[in-house]
Amino acid sequence: MKTYTLDELTDKYIGKKGSNERNAFEQELRLDLLGNAIKIARQERNLTQEQLGELVGVQKAQISKIENASTDARFDTMMKVFKALKAKVNFSVEIDKRKLMLTE
Repeated sequence: MKTYTLDELTDKYIGKKGSNERNAFEQELRLDLLGNAIKIARQERNLTQEQLGELVGVQKAQISKIENASTDARFDTMMKVFKALKAKVNFSVEIDKRKLMLTE
């Protein structure tokens, strides 16, 4: 029986790295992970979605959509969510093989 790596299966069933299908899949996966992290942080701080929404200035439904990756929230909204959760945010950006670290 032949075994396959996760990369091989992803290439076969989702698409090769750099393809539109693969990029869309990876974007959706990142949104899922981000939404789950926000949900866990909110629950650890004993906040309801409604309470977090009030801190951010959005409706409870928007917080739910962010947590469930049902929407592409605006960057400034996401930053407000992290600020309300007292979360430290780090971004790593690579341009022309140079890495830039951004911390908020």
